[in-house]
Amino acid sequence: QVQLVESGGGLVQAGGSLRLSCAASGSISVINGMGWYRQAPGKQRELVAHITRDSRTNYADSVKGRFTISRDNAKNTVDLLMNSLKPEDTGVYYCNMEGSWRAYWGQGTQVTVSS
Repeated sequence: QVQLVESGGGLVQAGGSLRLSCAASGSISVINGMGWYRQAPGKQRELVAHITRDSRTNYADSVKGRFTISRDNAKNTVDLLMNSLKPEDTGVYYCNMEGSWRAYWGQGTQVTVSS
């Protein structure tokens, strides 16, 4: 059974920084893409950042230049460094990992940015 465990969320003032981490446990042979998604209250879940196995990255326009996604293939982990946070970054952040046959999701971690 594969589980993704996220950590690093919390409350921060606008302009501050947070680092989210996600680790996969269990039997997962190959992880292709990894990503972070977020869901704000009353809104649909949206892609924030994605990284391929060979570390090509893609970001939502709203976070470009502020967020950085990185991964460690040996440890099956993915991080999201969030700088210059804004109140509109508030939401539940979910880790996603793409296995050979299916995708896996974390339970979500709350990020709240106060103005």
